[in-house]
Amino acid sequence: MAAQRAASIVSGGARAARGVTLLEMLLVVAIIAAASLLAAGTLTGGFAGIQLRSSAKEIAANLRYARAQALTKGQPQKFVIDPRAHTWRATEDRRGEIPGKLGIVFTGTRGLQARAGEGAILFFPDGASTGGRVQLQSGKAAWNVDVAWLTGEVTLKRAERLE
Repeated sequence: MAAQRAASIVSGGARAARGVTLLEMLLVVAIIAAASLLAAGTLTGGFAGIQLRSSAKEIAANLRYARAQALTKGQPQKFVIDPRAHTWRATEDRRGEIPGKLGIVFTGTRGLQARAGEGAILFFPDGASTGGRVQLQSGKAAWNVDVAWLTGEVTLKRAERLE
């Protein structure tokens, strides 16, 4: 009797449970993706925030590369940034552009300026540098790319906007 009841529950349950169609499943995945995209945009300050952080990461990576080249080659290496033109250049003819929507503030040694308005950070063969800061800004958000003068260490962190 118990076996018959168990069999009827299993077979009855199988008839009562319906599967979901592929279309329904894709619709749910699309809704979740859209909600995630909206949430990410809200939390990071939108696409401008994503662009801001991406540009700061690119600059930090190229500063680290310039330091590594100075250590490897045993020769000073220079990273130059031009806030007016929204461009930067580094060792081995590496160049890049910073989106025009972003504000740029450079703080560093004035004696290394090749031209008025440009800023430069020099890395020495022992790993040290002249030090400096590149701040990228968008709205109220900002990211600092700092280079320590004694160690040449490059750090990236969220910051308060400088005026």
